[in-house]
Amino acid sequence: MAVLRLLRERANGPFGLQRCLFSSDRPADAAPHVLTGRVGSVTTIALNRTASRNSISAETALQLTAALRRFEADTTSPVAVLHGRGGNFCSGCDLAELAAGEEPPPGPAGQPCAKPVVAAVDGFAVGGGLELALWCDLRVVEETAVLGAYGRRFGVPLLDGGADRLPLMVGLSRALDMILTGRTVSGQEAFEWGLANRLVACGTALGQAVNLASSIAKFPAECVAADRRAAYRAAFEAASPQEALREARAAGRGPLEREGRHGARRFLAGVGRHGKFNIHPEKQEEWNRR
Repeated sequence: MAVLRLLRERANGPFGLQRCLFSSDRPADAAPHVLTGRVGSVTTIALNRTASRNSISAETALQLTAALRRFEADTTSPVAVLHGRGGNFCSGCDLAELAAGEEPPPGPAGQPCAKPVVAAVDGFAVGGGLELALWCDLRVVEETAVLGAYGRRFGVPLLDGGADRLPLMVGLSRALDMILTGRTVSGQEAFEWGLANRLVACGTALGQAVNLASSIAKFPAECVAADRRAAYRAAFEAASPQEALREARAAGRGPLEREGRHGARRFLAGVGRHGKFNIHPEKQEEWNRR
């Protein structure tokens, strides 16, 4: 609740909460395409092209990639939240640039982030915007959100990994339903399919996503990173379940020594019994020093 109050106080700031589907918030032409901020240890990254429902131009892709790389290099922030300003997550590639003969920009969706990213999805998350949401680790989706492979209508293919990630998340049959028809998927349907990890009320996606990211940030960072990498290897890279298991065990040895043994001693001392999660009064850095 404290995070939500902080975000409400900053409602007129760089990640304002006028988030319902038809809100308007048009920055000046010279405004940056991507804005960054912090809520505690959580980095917030906002698409800021509200006049085009946060479509991705070549310049937007450059600025977004740069913002993500800065987040990766920031040792004080273990988790980020990606969202769009003005009531929409992202409407995909900039069709004006595409019509002018330019290549769709290679956004960050083709390059995995080194740390977890949570998507706060409101309004339209369509075309490349859907792929950007799929690229994130988790998706907090508003009930009024609109998701879909809208590029189907105009012959714009899925170029940023959506055709790979979507079947893994919702199954081949449902993925083909979205990909072949380009139809609209509501927030409720996305949640029922497993495409949305959390379904929230209109206007609350950003605050709820920051809360979710903050809960992840409390955990020992090295162990989170190792298990996350193992999950992605098993899904996309490993030739067999046995290979995935071997890689996960090898990658987990370091975190087990540096974090797991200390955590086991804390549990034996009485911390975290009966499944309690509020167990980390220590600063995150202390886990990394043990």
